[in-house]
Order: sequence, then structure tokens, then C-alpha cells
Amino acid sequence: MAGTTLRRLGARALFAATAFAIAQPAWALTCEEIISMVGFNIPTHIVVQTMEGSGTRFTPDDIRCLVDQGAPDEIVETAKTMAMEAEPEPEPTTIYRPEPEPEEPEPDSLGILERAEALGTTGEVDDVREFDEEAGPQRLEELIRLYRSKKLLTSSKGLYDLLQDGLYPEHEAKIQYYLAKSLYDLGMYHGAQQYFMQVVRKGPGNPYFKYALPKLVAIAQLTGNDTELLRVVHKIPPEAFPRQAKNHLYYLMGRKLYDADELSASARYFQQISPRSDLFMRSKYFEGVIHNERGKLKSAVKAFRDVYQADLEAHDERTRRELLDLKELSLVNIARIYYGLERFETSDEFYSLVDRESSYWPQSLFERAWAQFMMNDLNGTLGLILTTNSPYYRDHEYLPEATVLRALTFFQLCQYDEVEDLLLDFEATYRPMRDEMRHFLDQYTTSEGQKLADQAFETYFEQSHEGSDLRRSFFLRLLRNRDLSALVRHMDLMDEELAMIDAQKPAWRDSLGSQLKEVIEHDRRRYKKRAGLTLLHDMADEYANLGRLLSDSEIIRFEVVDAQRLDYEYKMQNPLVESDASRKIDYATSGNVIYWPFNGEFWRDELGFYHYAETPTCQ
Repeated sequence: MAGTTLRRLGARALFAATAFAIAQPAWALTCEEIISMVGFNIPTHIVVQTMEGSGTRFTPDDIRCLVDQGAPDEIVETAKTMAMEAEPEPEPTTIYRPEPEPEEPEPDSLGILERAEALGTTGEVDDVREFDEEAGPQRLEELIRLYRSKKLLTSSKGLYDLLQDGLYPEHEAKIQYYLAKSLYDLGMYHGAQQYFMQVVRKGPGNPYFKYALPKLVAIAQLTGNDTELLRVVHKIPPEAFPRQAKNHLYYLMGRKLYDADELSASARYFQQISPRSDLFMRSKYFEGVIHNERGKLKSAVKAFRDVYQADLEAHDERTRRELLDLKELSLVNIARIYYGLERFETSDEFYSLVDRESSYWPQSLFERAWAQFMMNDLNGTLGLILTTNSPYYRDHEYLPEATVLRALTFFQLCQYDEVEDLLLDFEATYRPMRDEMRHFLDQYTTSEGQKLADQAFETYFEQSHEGSDLRRSFFLRLLRNRDLSALVRHMDLMDEELAMIDAQKPAWRDSLGSQLKEVIEHDRRRYKKRAGLTLLHDMADEYANLGRLLSDSEIIRFEVVDAQRLDYEYKMQNPLVESDASRKIDYATSGNVIYWPFNGEFWRDELGFYHYAETPTCQ
């Protein structure tokens, strides 16, 4: 404890030496603070300037303390002089003090100020100046002035010390807010998040609430992780939503109610989101999903069509890519609705509109293959599946269903040997994967096991798992879950933040930096647990899906044996049936299409255009 107190007092003295290099309102210095400055190797002339600027009237006990602690002679003499000459000055009714010249920015070894500026977080007008004109304690106002001068490390350290020392409890929200702003502008977004959250938890009655909450929203938009906001949004009355954050909070309330299966209430929140918000497309997408779940298919199609036709506006490249994918996913959902209505030609048309560059294009090809299968276009079905199996997607797309559909298509073409080979290979590949999933999930089925969900995340996302039967494409599919990918991205940001903290000077790193590292490690564990639970949930779904596919595979293989028996019986009864070699194949094609034989090589511009020329061998 003594060591902690000494470091804290020393840091306060370090701040004082920096702050009083220019004319400042004074506060009294103690012997202990002066000795701490000396202990931090602050030049003697700076310590003297600080003493002179403080206006302290030193007592004989102060001077005796300085001598006993070994203070330099110049400092002791200055204290003696100030003890004789210093008189308290009357506080003037008005003070005119010219603004100091802009100060040089502090050393920034990791370029964090440049990074923050690139994200649009520096140089902004202070959004609380208008209401925050009433001056607080002198020391607090000086730290705020340093923040506004972009002395971010100094201001954050000083504000943290105020909280640690328990000074000015009536101004706690103000201190937390400006500490959060300092960290935010430094690019330490997770550290800022915890202090903005402390302000928000004080409720709408706190004057800093409506300024802290939009900053939390900005951090959530940066990371894509809404975990913290989802913990508090339902506790905030909608009428207290700050104007800058309303759309995001409406969206989160809609999501929360949707997850609770309160579809009508969820839709009402989504409908309040402004068309000018980059969340508008997401809200319309959710409206489409809700209409579909309630059986209002025309309304669902209209909502998805609105998403696809909406103008795309995004504040960063990641959001832009996500919204582009959302447009394509809306087309996929329209196609699925028509497929469910058995309007396969219309379904096929919408699947064909999905952009080739979309991350959902391979999935759309597979689903389109089903539509063509239902229209009895078996060669078209095989051609689409061939693209999903090409080297361009084999390692990135997890589509075990495609193999089963391919086998089923060859079954319809009576190519039984091909079916048997496909399904035996399928079972040899995916049964070990399912067994591994079962063994893994069994460890976390109980409530006690779920408390260790953070270890589930670590097993596959942090530790080496050589020898695993689960493919890379499987985990890429899991990461399509936006909540899981956002948690992973936020934890990556935490690692960057730890590196920033470790690069700072000891006075900052060992005090505020140490506290931030504790927060990061605690929250990392929370995020890992949440990510682990999401992983377990999605893996359980995939485990069940693989079980159905493996059962389908066994049924088809049984049907193959039965079909082969009937085929042999037919040939025995009809020995004069022509052989495959004598069968003529008609390669007539449309005049608008040029056909080239496939030689086993895949070319990007050919993807999606493959078409088989198989003919049924059934008798």
C-alpha cells in the first residue's frame, strides 16, 4: 500500500511540474510532493518554478522536512524565501489572463494520435462546452484545459489520480467523462468505454449522460460489438435516448426484443430508425425477417426489396462491405420465400441476381442448385455445385449439403457408382467431424460446463489444434455470425490497446495504465465466455445438421442398392437393350451460348457457368 501511495503522489508532482511551467492559479505544495518531484529526477529549476508558481507559504516544519529528506540547497533556499515573503493575495473579482501559446503534443511512440485522427476522433469541438461553463475545482479545470490542448496523457493521468484520491466526489461524473474523452482521443477505446459506461450508469438525471452515451455508441460502431450497450439499453427510457444515439439505441432495442421473441414490439423499434441512418438497411432487413416469421410473405418480400434497392451510405469501409453483403443476403431471402412457395423459376431468377463478388455468392449458388433440381434441370444443378467445389471456394466455404445434393442428382441420373463413391467419401470426411463436435460439446452441456465457455473459445480460436478434423472453412462459417466476429474483433483491439499501454512512460503505465490492463483482462474473460457460448450454440446447430445429412447419405446409399437390384433385374429380362457406348448424345445448344469442354481446370471468369451434359442411364 505504501508503494502505491508513493507512486500516486509522485505522479501528481510530475503533473504539477509540467502544469506550472506557465502562469496558473495556485495550490499549496507539501514537503512530500516536492520530495516526490525530486525523486522523479525532475530538474531542480523546474521544481523551483513550480514552488514559486504555487504561492505556497512554507512553514518552519516544511523547511525542516526538506532538509531532513535531502532536498537540494536551491530548493531549500527557495522555500525559506517564500516562507518570509509570501503573502496571500486577494482573489480578484475578474481575471484577465491571455491564452497561452499552443503546446507541443506529447511523445507518441505508437502513432496513436495519428490513428485516432484517421478515425475522426481528434480535433472535434468539445460537445459539452455550452452547458459546462460553470467552473469546478481549480485542479479539475486545469486538467480539462490540458485535455482541450490535446495534452492527453497528462490530462488522463491527472484525472485518474483525482478519482483514486477520492477528491471532488460531487464532480465524479465530470472527471469520469473527461478521463474517458482523453482515452478515446488516444485511441484507447476499451479503456474509454469503461469510464463512459460509469457515467451512463448514473442515469439520465446526470448532465453528462447524454454526452457519454453517444460516445459508447461510437465505440460500438468502431468495434461492431454491442455487448456493453445491450446490457443497459433496456434500462433507459426511450425518451431519454440522446439525439445522436437514437437510431443505434432503437436498433439495439429491436434486436433485444427480437431475441426475446417479442416480434411486434421489436418491429415498432426498427420502424423508428431514420432512413438517413446506416442502420436503416439493417432495420429493414429485420422487418423482412419478422414479416417472414409471421407468415406475411408479401410484406417480407417488400422489406427485403427495399434493402436491396436502398442507397448505400456507410461511415467506414467495414460497414460498407457489411451493407453490400446485406443487400445480397436480401436477394437470397426473397429467393428462399419463392422457393418455399414452390415458385422455383422465380426463385432461380432472384438467386441469379446475387453479385459474384458477394461473400454470399457460393451459398446462393448452392441454394440455386436446389431450385434447378426441383425444376428437373439436373445438369444445371451439377454445374452450379461444381463452382462451389472449385479451389476458389473449397477452403473457404463450408457446404457439406452440396455433396449430398450432388449425390442425389447423380442418383436421379441413375449413375449409381458415382453416387456410392460420393457418399462414402462424404461419410469418411464428415463423420469424424461430427464425432469431434460431440466430444467437444459434451464437455459443456451442464450449467457448470457452460461457466467454462471461455475455455471453449480458447480451444479453437487461441490454442493450437493440430490433428483436428474440423476444417478452416467450418470456423469461417461460424464467424459469419456477426456477434461472434465482433467479439473476436474487439479482443484484437484489446491486444492493440495493451501494446499502447506498455509503450508509455512508467509514471502513466504503472498507474492508469495498470488499471486499464486489469479492466481489459477482466473484460476479455467476459467476452471470451460470451464468444464461447455463441460458438457452442452454433456448433450444436451444425452438429444436428451433420447428423441429418449423414442420415440422408445412408438412406440414399440404401436406395442405390435397391435401384441397382431393379436395374440388374431389368437388364436380365431385356438382354437386347443398347449399351451406353451405342447411345447417341445430342449436344445441340442455344445459338447465344458457346460450349467449351471442361478439362479439369478452373478459371474465375467461368465460375457459375458450368453445365453438365449427362443423360439418364435409367431403363
